[in-house]
Amino acid sequence: MRITKFLTTTLVIGASTSAWAVDDPASINLAGFEFTPQLAVSESYDDNYRGMNENAQSSWVTGISPEFLLTAETRKAGYQLGYSLDHEIFHSDSEATNTDHHLFLKSVMEFTARHRLGWNLEHHRVEETSDTETITENDKYSSTIAGAAYRFGADRARNQLEFGTRFEARRYHNSGTINADEERDSLMVNGIWYHRLGGRTRSLVELRQTEHDYKRRGSTRDATDTAVLVGASLDATAKLSGSVRVGAAKKDFDSDLRDDYSSPMWEANLTWKPRTYSIFTLDARRAFDEGDDGAATVENVSTQLGWRHEWTSRIATELDYRLADKEYEGIGRQDDRTSYGAAVVYSPDRWIDVTLGYRYTDNDSNFEQESYERNVYLLGFEMSL
Repeated sequence: MRITKFLTTTLVIGASTSAWAVDDPASINLAGFEFTPQLAVSESYDDNYRGMNENAQSSWVTGISPEFLLTAETRKAGYQLGYSLDHEIFHSDSEATNTDHHLFLKSVMEFTARHRLGWNLEHHRVEETSDTETITENDKYSSTIAGAAYRFGADRARNQLEFGTRFEARRYHNSGTINADEERDSLMVNGIWYHRLGGRTRSLVELRQTEHDYKRRGSTRDATDTAVLVGASLDATAKLSGSVRVGAAKKDFDSDLRDDYSSPMWEANLTWKPRTYSIFTLDARRAFDEGDDGAATVENVSTQLGWRHEWTSRIATELDYRLADKEYEGIGRQDDRTSYGAAVVYSPDRWIDVTLGYRYTDNDSNFEQESYERNVYLLGFEMSL
């Protein structure tokens, strides 16, 4: 299991990130491109990798995760091409052994001081071992994503407008018809108005709409999500940075057989750096997720707190606490999930990190068979040039 996957996988399915990768990986100049390779290897013990209420399955897990990044910059644009894989070997269960692939290409282009365009293309092939449709097979899916955002207005202008879109095609690769009802195309469009309040703070108003088109014939899950949000964004150079959005969301189903749902909505992504060596993070969200296990939709209220502190130039600790309340609308299921993790990171040199970590997860559900506890212990090494 990759170190960064262990420490940063969120409470909802998503691609792994490199938030705690080697701080300053070196690059090689390759025909005008900056080439940055990294490698993570780990050994962990997972005492309930299927997330079972009874008869939990445990295994030692070996993780091997190479990552490659190509970067190029011109006077008006920047480009990144990246690829990584996460290979997990479950020594007690070959059926759980899996390899995740992540490929992306992204760019930011500044045509003039007032006109900027960012775009990205991504493809992910992922397998999940817990919270699966069946306990004998990983959930296997691919996600192809294309997104773009255009911003009008100079960086220091009083007002800015941004228009964005994001398309995702999700397909499952399980045997038979497992997860076939989850396949969908989702198209999001949004518009944001930023108004500068001070040197480092801007207010914002956002309108967002997402169309979900399910691929299974006769599906009643086709729906339109609409959100209206107001909030503020804080400059990344400040001690406190990030954004906060609050508002309301509504899910309208195309089918008359489904009830529509509305709810307050919020999103907060904040980073506080009281010192250069100490970083606190807050990620909070209330929104509708797509339905799972027969639910029309899942109302997800989640909060994640994190703290990374560098005690010396070689020793750092990482702590995080996560809480999620999931209501599975239409089937009466409610899950309360609590998770916390701790890790010590030893950096004997610039190019290597050694991580010793632990994570505990408790999923408390009113559907007894969905409740479980899980402990993961990890020793990992992350290396760069």
